[in-house]
Amino acid sequence: MWNEGEDARTGTDRPGRVGRLVVISGPSGSGKSTLVHRLLARPDLRLTRSISATTRAPRAGEVNGRDYDFLTPEEFEGVRGELLESAVVHGHHYGTPAGPVRRATEQGLCVALVIDVQGGFQVRRKVPDALLVFIQIPSLEVLEARLRDRGTDSPETIERRLANARRELELASQYDVQVVNDDLELAVEQLAAILTHNGCGA
Repeated sequence: MWNEGEDARTGTDRPGRVGRLVVISGPSGSGKSTLVHRLLARPDLRLTRSISATTRAPRAGEVNGRDYDFLTPEEFEGVRGELLESAVVHGHHYGTPAGPVRRATEQGLCVALVIDVQGGFQVRRKVPDALLVFIQIPSLEVLEARLRDRGTDSPETIERRLANARRELELASQYDVQVVNDDLELAVEQLAAILTHNGCGA
């Protein structure tokens, strides 16, 4: 794990290009995962995605080891000391294993961490050079419609996600960059340009 204050781009004595951590945060339903999936397919970016560990159950179509490392609460506690950041989100534990992230950046790749705001601030403290990108929503009304259309959450869970979204939106100004995901294609292009400008171009 990087030490406090260590620069992610100079935290290794290996020659050549070193990648950068890119934190992608935003309310549940803002489209973070969809945007990152589109960015990963672009040949003009040196980008990979960190696989987070979580104690929540898989959603339909999610695959262990591809979307998340799905762990029991006991397993999560066993790896807590190896995490770059961790947080409790919607009642479940999430965390980013540090080892794979470090290895990817040493190989010259930028690493996208799709994590919540509290996790993003933890990364900023440990890796000050990390780029923090916040995915904005057009409005809370649009977000509520997206969450209901998704059909994966109970009404109580949706209300909890909306309450969390309001808190996250209040902290968005502390991120380096904000991108509004109103038009998916436009948001992808804006993000790609931001990443290229910040050293993640091929």
